[in-house]
Amino acid sequence: MILLAGIDIGGTKCAVCLGQSDAEGVTLLAQRRFPTPATPSVALVALGDALAELLAEHTQPLAAIGVSCGGPLDSARGLILSPPNLPGWDRIDVVTPFRTRFGVPTVLQNDANACALAEWQWGAGRGCQSMVFLTFGTGMGAGLIVDGRLYAGASDMAGEVGHVRLAEDGPLGYGKCGSFEGFCSGSGIARLAQARALAAIQADNPPAFCPTLAGLPDVTAEKVGAAAQAGDPLALEIFEAVAHYLGRGLALLVDILNPERIVIGSIYGRQRALLEAPMLRVLQAEAHPHALAACAIVPAGLGERVGDYAGLAVAQISDQLSAVSH
Repeated sequence: MILLAGIDIGGTKCAVCLGQSDAEGVTLLAQRRFPTPATPSVALVALGDALAELLAEHTQPLAAIGVSCGGPLDSARGLILSPPNLPGWDRIDVVTPFRTRFGVPTVLQNDANACALAEWQWGAGRGCQSMVFLTFGTGMGAGLIVDGRLYAGASDMAGEVGHVRLAEDGPLGYGKCGSFEGFCSGSGIARLAQARALAAIQADNPPAFCPTLAGLPDVTAEKVGAAAQAGDPLALEIFEAVAHYLGRGLALLVDILNPERIVIGSIYGRQRALLEAPMLRVLQAEAHPHALAACAIVPAGLGERVGDYAGLAVAQISDQLSAVSH
């Protein structure tokens, strides 16, 4: 058994965890969470201190550290390159401080790649040689496992599927109206629902999730999902649209990558009952039948905790990731 550390750096919160890995899987041993400090230097010290506190409670030597963070990144150099949710994190080296302090291999990966590795090693993608993981959370990104290894791309940008335009018009996501992220993300669903709710209110037919104009800023994907589950007609119509574009996006991935499995996180797992049937109808109409026949579409096996295991998964194969082929 080996002891691994996972570090997650987010726009609002950070997390540090320890896990013990063996041939059967991984066990999460301990975790610390705290709000993301105002500056990178303070955050890196706080993360290092939290890890030191966790290690003090365990006698087993640490084998490796994996760091997960939203992109853009230069993972080969261990640099965070000004992600939109981390203002001020411009070319910040997050690998050297941990490698120096703890004396173990330390590797950085974007959060979609890290979650893909977690699902591939311990979740719904276990045993696959070819797999796609879709975040489907606040945003829409992908981690790609191709021929039994993580694929990062020529400039560390492989898997930015949220930027793909699926319609000429639609909710804004990843800087584009009608993008995959615009239709299939928490932020995109909220924008779509706000636009549809505004039209319904103006037509004197307000939806349950937003009965007045004053409530428009508070519309979230979670509220719309709850309303859809309760039978609200407009909420159901919105999720039908989301499922339609999810199917179109999946068809592109099936046709281009021919994966064995597409694993979808966050919102898909919560709203599978609303999304799966209409998504499959579109997917079956759009994707090449031979490619689709080889591919299973499944929710994240690690469920809502996939992010907790993401950094640990990066640490688990840190020796391989240091030599990832671009």
